[in-house]
Amino acid sequence: MGNFFLNIRLTKLVRLPLAMALTMALLAVGPGAAWADEPEAERGDDGATVEAAPKATPETDGWVSKGKAFFVQKKYTEALKWFRKAADQGNAEAQFNLGVMYSKGQGVTQDYAQAAEWYRKAAEQGNAEAQFNLGGMYHTGRGVTEDIAQAVEWYRKAAEQGNAYAQYALGLFYMLHDEDYAQAAEWLRKAAVQGNDIAQVMIGGMYARGEGVEQNFYQAAYWFSMAAEQGNANAQFTMGGMYYEGKGVEQDYAQAAKWYRLAAKQGNAISSAHAQSILGLMYLNGQGVPRDYIQAEVWLRKAAEQGHAEAQFYLGVMYFNGQGVKKNMVLAYMWTNLALSNSNEDEGVESIKHNLDALENRMTPQQVSEAQKMARNWKPKTQGK
Repeated sequence: MGNFFLNIRLTKLVRLPLAMALTMALLAVGPGAAWADEPEAERGDDGATVEAAPKATPETDGWVSKGKAFFVQKKYTEALKWFRKAADQGNAEAQFNLGVMYSKGQGVTQDYAQAAEWYRKAAEQGNAEAQFNLGGMYHTGRGVTEDIAQAVEWYRKAAEQGNAYAQYALGLFYMLHDEDYAQAAEWLRKAAVQGNDIAQVMIGGMYARGEGVEQNFYQAAYWFSMAAEQGNANAQFTMGGMYYEGKGVEQDYAQAAKWYRLAAKQGNAISSAHAQSILGLMYLNGQGVPRDYIQAEVWLRKAAEQGHAEAQFYLGVMYFNGQGVKKNMVLAYMWTNLALSNSNEDEGVESIKHNLDALENRMTPQQVSEAQKMARNWKPKTQGK
């Protein structure tokens, strides 16, 4: 019967990448992403950060410097002693650093209430990092009663001082809570200009969808490319889709393959399995890369082993046709059956069922039973880089 399996669904590849990517640009940074653990502002060279503060004096600045030196050496008890000494004299940087240490349990028993108190002291003196972290605590209810209005107030104070994390958090709040896309775009753009890669993905998605800004794929491609160059896997995946479809950039399958490969190699991001699947299909078709069934099998398998239905379908096709692998009807059936279990697309389900019926007509009952058992016992794998 030849390779009749191979062409059943390949036309879907043309339509999948960009729409899927733009959705993931939002999903990947869903509610709470800016404040899920301790906010990024807490990271300096080794955790304790860094701004000059009101009420600083040469003496208290010296105590803060000593605290930092001990902190870098991971002598947290000594660091805490010097930070506390400066903090008690009103040094806002020391107060912020005490908040960090109480929040992380460094040199002291972890205590979010104490962390919030020290953040508040620094925040009230205008320390932007403390304002952002205090906003995060109000948002999550750590050490304080959860209060979204207070969270937004402190995010805004920090954002207005130019704190990129706060600008991102405020933009995300306007997008997801208030659905005020114009305000969301304004704050996300501010964070994006400062190099925040997640904000760059978000504002790129807003330009692509025309949310809060006039739809502009060239602007979308600009912001996605900025994030992609920083190694953001979701942006890399999206750039692959834009080059594949010629949205905001000149259509270029080789460039599409380049960006899909970069996203695919990250292995642990939400978009990586999709990138692995599409890159495998590009090798299968010879789009942007030389046709190479071995490479197609490698990338499709990576995605299939994570439960990606389309990759499982095409891996089944390759086992049926003996492309890049030894022909094996049992494995063809197993992967196709798994694709049916994991697919949520009506059109895809019909194609998968068609292939399962065709396979059963070429297999013995014992082979079908073996393949079904293998599918039942199959477990997805987590891909590393």
